[in-house]
Parts: sequence; structure tokens; C-alpha cells
Amino acid sequence: MDLKITTLAERLDLVGPAWRMAEDWPEFILHDPVGWSLIGRIVAELPEYVLVATDEDGDVDGDGNRKVLARAFSVPLALRERTGGDLPDGGWDQVMLWAFSDLRHGKRADTVSAIEITVDETARGKGLSGRMLAAMRDNARARGFSEVVAPVRPNAKHLEPAAPIDEYAYRTREDGLPYDPWLRVHVRAGGVIDKVAHASMTVSGSTAQWREWTGLPFDTEGPVEVPGALVPVHCEPARGYGVYVEPNVWVRHTV
Repeated sequence: MDLKITTLAERLDLVGPAWRMAEDWPEFILHDPVGWSLIGRIVAELPEYVLVATDEDGDVDGDGNRKVLARAFSVPLALRERTGGDLPDGGWDQVMLWAFSDLRHGKRADTVSAIEITVDETARGKGLSGRMLAAMRDNARARGFSEVVAPVRPNAKHLEPAAPIDEYAYRTREDGLPYDPWLRVHVRAGGVIDKVAHASMTVSGSTAQWREWTGLPFDTEGPVEVPGALVPVHCEPARGYGVYVEPNVWVRHTV
């Protein structure tokens, strides 16, 4: 494989292929209103902070474009000006909102936040996520930043939805590295776990919507364990709604 990683600003022809990657995000995650309204704006307004990976020896599509094997989204924001550098409990949703508020008001960014690293289902198990993380760090440094922060979605936490996130985030193996595979990639890359973002992303919907998204009945009051969810969804069938508040783990990278 001849892997080539570039910014989307350099390869605008790959916008379509980047969106057509084979993903496996849980359906309900796609209904976070912050992500739904802003993720496309990163591509349109901040393409220099979007990285795409292609196999230059691979096949091309009908338009002559290489298949995108991985993508990485990040955003610049004025974190130190706003909080003195402290990371928000609001996590993923909060940095997205801050980044586009700063862009609108012309504030000078001082930090880059990772938003997403996704690897195509056909290219997993080849270390691409770590390579995309390294490329994101390099891209931030090349643009004059000294720090990348990441509201990490621990990718094995969904197997233990009842486990307290404050315990899970700091759980380690015998070698001292994080128990969670995705947190482990970040720490191996030089990242340091900073804190838990207890309300990183919020998805709310009617019980009918949750049934559609998950195939579960959503007819019992209280916590409902949903495949792919890091913590249970709170269900209120008498009132007709369910709310999912996802915790993430903040990791700091000095670049």
C-alpha cells in the first residue's frame, strides 16, 4: 500500500469519496444536533484541517478518484483565551460550537481540537488510525499550533455501558498503558489523559425515534442499554422521550 495523506484543501476532488467511506457509527450518534449542523461546515470552511488518506496504488472510482481509506477532522479554536486552557465538560459538542463561533467573530485560534478519525471498514487493522493521528498532530504544528486536544470516544467502552467513565478512563493494563484501545493509541502517540468530559455529546429524541434508531422497544422507564452507546440512554416512556448524554475522555497532545 502506497498511503498518501493530504489535507482536503489540497485534494478537493476527494470531498465526495471522503463522505462515501464505509462507516459503522451507531445510527443514534448521527442525530446529535451539533454534529449534524456543523460537521459539513468543517469540510466546506476549514478544509485545511481535514486530512484524507488514499492508497495511490489502489483502484479509482468512476470519476477517476482514489478511494479514501481514512479521514480526520479537526478544528482550530481560541481555547486559552476563553478558559485559560482548561478543557470543557461539554467536550465534543462544546469545541465544535466554540470553533465556529470563533471563526465567525474572527478570533485568533490558539489550539486545535480533534473531532473525528474514521477508517474505512475495508482498511481496518492496518494501523491507519494511529497514522492519521500523527498526521493531525503534524498538520497542527505546521500551522503554528503547539497543542492538539482530543475529546476521545473510548472505542471499547460500549462493551461496558454500566462501568463508571471516571474509572474506565484511567484503567490501565499491566504495562501501564490504557485499557481502552483508542486511548492507548493516543497515549502511545504522546498524549496525556487530562479529564473526563461527562457531557461531551447529547442526543435526544422521542421514544418513537429511539425505536427507529435502535430497534429496541423503549417502553421501560429508566436506563436502557443500547448497542454502541457508551452509557445507558435515559428513557421516559410516559413523557415520550429518551436522552443520551455521552462522556468522552480529554487527551492533550503537545506538538
